Amino acid sequence: MDSSPVSPTSAEAPVGDDIAPVRPSSMRSPSPRESPSKQGRSTTVRSKRRPLFGPVVADGVRVLVFLVAVAIGSLTAVGRFPFSLSTDAVTSVGGEWAYPLEGEYSKGRGFGYNPVQDCSFCSTDHKGYDMAQPCGATIYAVGTGRVVTAGSYQGFGNTVRIDHGDGLVSLYGHMQWDSIVVSINQEVTAGIPLGAEGTTGNSTGCHLHFELQRSGMPVDPEPFMASVGLPLK
Repeated sequence: MDSSPVSPTSAEAPVGDDIAPVRPSSMRSPSPRESPSKQGRSTTVRSKRRPLFGPVVADGVRVLVFLVAVAIGSLTAVGRFPFSLSTDAVTSVGGEWAYPLEGEYSKGRGFGYNPVQDCSFCSTDHKGYDMAQPCGATIYAVGTGRVVTAGSYQGFGNTVRIDHGDGLVSLYGHMQWDSIVVSINQEVTAGIPLGAEGTTGNSTGCHLHFELQRSGMPVDPEPFMASVGLPLK
C-alpha cells in the first residue's frame, strides 16, 4: 500500500467553526463608480468636469468665421448703394442726344490738368467731366449707338462705353456694381437708362465720370455737348 498521506478533497476539507464561509459574491472587485474606502454601502464617484478649453476654442472659431464673413461682405459692398433706376428716357434734343444725368447736378473736375490733393491714384490730366447727384442716381446714354463695354474697365470701375459711329465713343465711369442694365452689343438710343451713379474704380466719392473719345483720343465733353444743344452747366 502507498504510505504517503492522502490530502482530503475539497468536499472533505474541514472548515473551522470560527471561519466564515467565503462567498464568491463578496470577493468581487469594487465597481469603478463605487468608493472602495466605504464599507457596507456604495458611494457614487462623480465624473470629472469636462474641460472648457475645447468648447471655448470652438466658440472662438465660430466668432472668427462670422467676423471674416462680415468683413468680406463689407469689402464686396464697396460701390453699392440703394438705387432705383428710372425706366423712362430723359428728354433729348431732336431724339439724337441727351444729358447723362437728368436735372440739377454738382460739377467736379473738368477736362484737362486738374490734380486732386491727397489722392495718389487721381489723374493729374483729367480727360472727362465729373458730375454728381446723390449715390444711386440714374445715368443715361447721351446718344444712339452700340454698347461696347458693360462692366469693369481700367480705373473707371463699373463702366459703360457706347460707340456712336464716326469714331465717337461715350464713356460712363464709376457706376455702381450690379447696376448696369445694358449689355455688350446692345443697340441703345439717346436717353435710355444705363445704370446707377456710384464710386467704383479710382473714385473718392459718388459721381459720374463722363468722357467722350474721338478716334480713341479723349475730347472735351463741354463744347461737344453745347454743339448739340445740351450745354453742361
